Amino acid sequence: MKICFYCNTIFTFGGVQRVTAVIAKELSKQHDITILTLDDSSLNNTTMYKLNSANIQYVNLQYNKSPFFENIPCKIYSLLYKTVLPQNQLFSKWYGYSSFPHTQRSLLINILNEQEYDVVIGVHVFLSFHLASIRKQIKAKTIGWMHNSYDAFFTIKTSYIKKQKNQFKYLMPNLDNIIVLSNSDQEKFKKKMNIQTSVIYNPLTIEPKGKGSPKYKKFLAVGRFSPFHKGFDILIKAFALFAKRDKIWTLDIVGEGTEEKKLHSLISKYQLENRIHIHPFTKNIEQYYNSSSVYILSSRWEGFGLVLLEAMSYGLPIISSYLPITKELLEGKGVGFFFENENIADLSEKMKFVTEKVNIINISKIAFNYSQKFSILKITQEWNKILLELTKR
Repeated sequence: MKICFYCNTIFTFGGVQRVTAVIAKELSKQHDITILTLDDSSLNNTTMYKLNSANIQYVNLQYNKSPFFENIPCKIYSLLYKTVLPQNQLFSKWYGYSSFPHTQRSLLINILNEQEYDVVIGVHVFLSFHLASIRKQIKAKTIGWMHNSYDAFFTIKTSYIKKQKNQFKYLMPNLDNIIVLSNSDQEKFKKKMNIQTSVIYNPLTIEPKGKGSPKYKKFLAVGRFSPFHKGFDILIKAFALFAKRDKIWTLDIVGEGTEEKKLHSLISKYQLENRIHIHPFTKNIEQYYNSSSVYILSSRWEGFGLVLLEAMSYGLPIISSYLPITKELLEGKGVGFFFENENIADLSEKMKFVTEKVNIINISKIAFNYSQKFSILKITQEWNKILLELTKR
């Protein structure tokens, strides 16, 4: 089968890029895989995510700026759609065209049809919009692969595409399938938009090299420092409460982003510089997993929470905010403990409980075994099933 992943970027750091690379590499063992990326060709580095170990073709696509006579009307219509026009099926369809102008659509159509792909997968929502707007003009079957949750798209304070909700509702059904990350998202898309989707969990994307241990007496959290998302401010405040009663445990936070200065200021405010340490992102994240004791997910919202799988593969018990996806993945599995979302005092109490009352070694074994259910082999089987069904239509 000839499959194309159409993505914004593959040669930069990020969870979407890493998951895409892992899936593409595994599928390349059975299929002819191309990654069509909007990355500049100067960024091409197949050693990232060990892409050089797989037989994958790469095509760099650069969209030129639309000509004046096309660009101005598109911008005007886009503004009108988001402010005054009724967002019904017709106007949403036209918005799909205005947000992806004719010259760019034509270029993508030509590339996809010339290569005669069997399936084209739009990686994340905006590239899926592109495919949905040209579906009738291309020969391949199309999949939109969502890398975030329904709530992240439409309902939370920092939602991605709140003003484009009806564009999603009316345009995305043009695709032959839509992949979402959880059963709870599948239910929401069906109930709120009457859109049918398929569920494929993200796979475990790293091979564990070592194992965490309670002897380190260390909490770990990993993620980007962006506003109103990962909740590292909540975590630091909770640790400050915990540290009033405990003088031994420490906290490592691995990540980068716009909120880093605020987090350092918060650590200084509580005079915890010797117990909370912030580290930059690294290719060797395993050095943190295998030198930690407990993983904490303090997010206000999550699309999937890939770090949970990674942490469990290193035998780390989990303390997590209670979210739809964490409930779906962790509840009743015996791998960790929940705290009420954004409740600082509750998180502090769970930290105290886990460090004083829990047999971390026993939970560690359960966590590792459970993480293997998300192995790349098992997740790829789900992908192959959907790809086969699609090409038989």
